Amino acid sequence: MSAPLSNAQGAELLDRVRSAVATRVVGQDATISDTLVAFLARGHVLVEGVPGTAKTLLVRSLSAALGLRFARIQFTPDLMPSDVTGVNVLRDPAKGFEFQAGPVFTDLLLGDEINRAPAKTQAALLEAMAERQVTVDGVSRPLGDMFTVFATQNPVEHEGTYPLPEAQLDRFLIKAVMPYPSRDAELELLARYENGFDAERLDDAKLAGSLSEEETRALRGLVDGVRVAEDVRAYITDITRSTREERMLSLGASPRATVSLFRASRAAAVLEGRDFVTPDDVKGIAPAVLRHRITLSPELEVEGRSADDILVALLDRVRVPE
Repeated sequence: MSAPLSNAQGAELLDRVRSAVATRVVGQDATISDTLVAFLARGHVLVEGVPGTAKTLLVRSLSAALGLRFARIQFTPDLMPSDVTGVNVLRDPAKGFEFQAGPVFTDLLLGDEINRAPAKTQAALLEAMAERQVTVDGVSRPLGDMFTVFATQNPVEHEGTYPLPEAQLDRFLIKAVMPYPSRDAELELLARYENGFDAERLDDAKLAGSLSEEETRALRGLVDGVRVAEDVRAYITDITRSTREERMLSLGASPRATVSLFRASRAAAVLEGRDFVTPDDVKGIAPAVLRHRITLSPELEVEGRSADDILVALLDRVRVPE
């Protein structure tokens, strides 16, 4: 694209992406928007849902719609860190060791069922997510500037899962939740299958409405130009600080969460075609940014309360700027 992208043009492109992904992933519009916000803000995404709710299909479709390279890692209990990052291999003694790149060297990396691997293998992604580089045998190798991790996980109470370490959870900008679709959406899914749709036999290269890599880069660039007024910045800060003062939480959101909410709010504004952040942008994206960064008190966990329950109550109490 030769001319700079306007915010209105960006919104049109993003609508194309959302529509393209929605042709495959039915009834998950909110989750699609959350993952797009994270990608625009150059952040990583943790997608949680029970098996069969289209978590893997969502990420595959998003990569195709954005016109980016895609790789997938199926996390299992016996997966080794070198299976993620790559390894040095001695093929020819005269030439020495040769680096064989792992699947992490891509644009969009799908870490499927990340919480089925032990902590050591989960941590292999930590440097890549934080620094966008990997170190193998003392040599650091940079990843591309579009590198983004989309990790899926089953709810932690499922058998055979390992809780993600807090340090790795904090590296995910957003935790998106894939609920069961509505009845109407499920009926629509059956109608699509009757007309020939099959999620197991999709050609990602043929997804209608896909963007070019140049267009995708331009969309990310729009986020840097989004303005955040002083009172909106104060609103963002008050939200995260309120989690630290909430007696029903044993752990509140860190200063990194404040920065993350700031970044995600700017991306949410781009999604709506604006170059400024409104309080509604902040309030709308706050649960996705904060739900994995707070810890409920044991009493609330026994009662079956969720992080979203507490966040909704907190957001109702924090003063909204006029």
